[in-house]
Amino acid sequence: METKSGTLEITILSAEDLRIDNRPVKKNAFVVVSIDAFNSKTTKIDREGGSYPSWNDKLVMEMPVQTRFITLQVKYCKGSSSGGEKVVGVARIPVTDFVGGYSPETCLQHLSYRLRDPKGLKNGIINVCLRLKESLHDCSSQAAAAAGSIGLGIPIDGRRDFGVVTGIPICSGYPSNALFR
Repeated sequence: METKSGTLEITILSAEDLRIDNRPVKKNAFVVVSIDAFNSKTTKIDREGGSYPSWNDKLVMEMPVQTRFITLQVKYCKGSSSGGEKVVGVARIPVTDFVGGYSPETCLQHLSYRLRDPKGLKNGIINVCLRLKESLHDCSSQAAAAAGSIGLGIPIDGRRDFGVVTGIPICSGYPSNALFR
């Protein structure tokens, strides 16, 4: 059986207000983007950005048509004396945020997501741009139907399919922390 897929182009731009144990991250942050257990890529390490790192790394990945979420894990490398990596925060991007809806699938989307630390507490924001380089052909209705079948989503504009509604605030004059709950 052949599985259809599309090509996802995701640019990891930056993050804001990253903390470990309620202290600002000092350096060495990076992001792991996962589509599934076998398909992940990593950005370069930002050695100077501290709790406001910037990567501007473009990653190109194959995305199967049945994909429901893309997972972003912000991590940092501990110093060479202690070794290892520590998870700063995680965001899960529903595919329905950028496939289907009012924009063409191949349109570039600029999105921001709240990060949650391993305990589930709010821990910063990640900013990304993403688009499908090739359309998934009817993926929007399949993804919406899949979301509805697992109890996610609400009816939108009288449609019979279900979609996940996501509001992305775009305004100026407010501190970025005030935009996210």
